[in-house]
Amino acid sequence: MHIKDIDLNLLRLFDAVYRTRNVSRAAELMDLTQPAASQGLTRLRLLIKDPLFVRAGGGVQPTPKADRLADAVRSALAMLEQALNESALFEPLQSRKVFRIHMSDIGEARFLPELMVALRRLAPGLRIETTPLAGGDIAAGLDSGRIDFAFGFLPTVKDTQRIQLLKDRYIVLLREGHPFTRPRRSGQALLDALRQLEFVAVRTHSDTLRILELLQLEDRLRLTTEHFMVLPSIVKATDLAVVMPRNIAQIFAADSGYTIIEPPFPLRDFTVSLHWSKRFEADPGNRWLRQVIEALFRE
Repeated sequence: MHIKDIDLNLLRLFDAVYRTRNVSRAAELMDLTQPAASQGLTRLRLLIKDPLFVRAGGGVQPTPKADRLADAVRSALAMLEQALNESALFEPLQSRKVFRIHMSDIGEARFLPELMVALRRLAPGLRIETTPLAGGDIAAGLDSGRIDFAFGFLPTVKDTQRIQLLKDRYIVLLREGHPFTRPRRSGQALLDALRQLEFVAVRTHSDTLRILELLQLEDRLRLTTEHFMVLPSIVKATDLAVVMPRNIAQIFAADSGYTIIEPPFPLRDFTVSLHWSKRFEADPGNRWLRQVIEALFRE
């Protein structure tokens, strides 16, 4: 026989009869009539090719075949019920769920501190793992469940569910006291003066490189790195400038030692969004964490 031939309700009936040793009581537990329960047992006996239960004083007794099946059937039903309940409920205070999130290192600096403070209070057993993916892999990673969410400015990521969290813009970060900041400039004059600077750029944040290309400043690029978080120490120790998001630059500048200037860059304004897969949109855990993130960060 094949599992495809078995009606799940027949296994539930089998379990009820096995536990009660009585077809009538099993029928009551299953909200069935006695004839319907008897017919169900007959179907199961034919499929399994075993009597399963024989009459005994005041009820029935299982056959050796039924005894061998009982633990497996009960375990399978319990696992299925647990899985169905988990998909219907999410208890943040009791959850030990692991959420995997695509973030760049700059995204980690911007979002993780505040998020972890909130989760410590709301869901202390919940775990977060950041899992950076290449841009072309993010949508597939969300659909497959490899990651649960993706944070960031991700214009190449298509066919996902998303909410806009915040608006940001690209600025230039310099060390405090940099000679460039002494004359006051604005508008086109400030853009033109950028040729006086030498730059450090982040390879993984392609729009910063695109801005330098549009301004024909590629020849002023002196250092290209993989990560944003190394930049503060480089900028502070040198005369190099970096094009980066204002939100993160303001965090650096709050510790002093830095100056922010805001040229009217092409492509300077952008939005940071939270992305997820429509496939998991109804999942209670996914929905709960989305609501937490939206409450924390959505402008």
